[in-house]
Amino acid sequence: MADDATAAAAPAAATTTAAPTAPSPNTQPNPITLRAPSKYLPNPSIASPSTTALSPFVAPPVDWLHGTWTVTHSTLSMWRSAQNVRITYAPHDDATPNDGVNDNIVEYEKKNRTNGRVRSVLGVEKPDPKIPAAWNWRGKGWLAIASSHWEVLGWGERPLSSSPTHEESEDGEGEEEGVERWAVTWFAPTLFTEEGVDLYSDRRVGLQKETADAIIAELKKLKAPKLVQLVEKKMMEVAIKLPWKERD
Repeated sequence: MADDATAAAAPAAATTTAAPTAPSPNTQPNPITLRAPSKYLPNPSIASPSTTALSPFVAPPVDWLHGTWTVTHSTLSMWRSAQNVRITYAPHDDATPNDGVNDNIVEYEKKNRTNGRVRSVLGVEKPDPKIPAAWNWRGKGWLAIASSHWEVLGWGERPLSSSPTHEESEDGEGEEEGVERWAVTWFAPTLFTEEGVDLYSDRRVGLQKETADAIIAELKKLKAPKLVQLVEKKMMEVAIKLPWKERD
């Protein structure tokens, strides 16, 4: 479980910049641009590091990532034997508005186990004091010894190429019909795991293929050769098998 805890904590971000306007399903997809992780920047504390589009990076608002996200692609090997990996972010009970402190619940199922239980990892994360759109996570309970650092590399909304299917709608999809939200997160290496990159969707069924392909293409443009090599060698789809099982 320690391996799960140190790398599975992910998305959210702390600034008060305005969220992007949800695009109309009839408009062109919003461009996907990503920044490199702070590890690869000469000055990681700068407020607006450059993105693959050579434009300043804008962090998502504090509450933009609140809710449950599906991990759809990852370089982390621990998810190869898992399915329906999802992360839920909520304001911490003692948090004040806009301080960015989140409770974090990671849930997943073991692949190909029809009667398997839902496993979970709980933690609390605080915004990094020096790096924008980055958090320092620590586990709860017996996992309090585990910690990790993660950063948002990109985020946004794109129109869906088609309406949700009946199965998707029955399983909770389609609340914002016509739009999908996506995010990319990077995890610093820990005692238990190497650095890793995850892709997230706000839809249980996961990202559209064109969105995932566009994100991965942008990752390969980053001026971070080691990270690009990691993406090229280890980026994989994470299994999704609907409906999700729920915790008891």
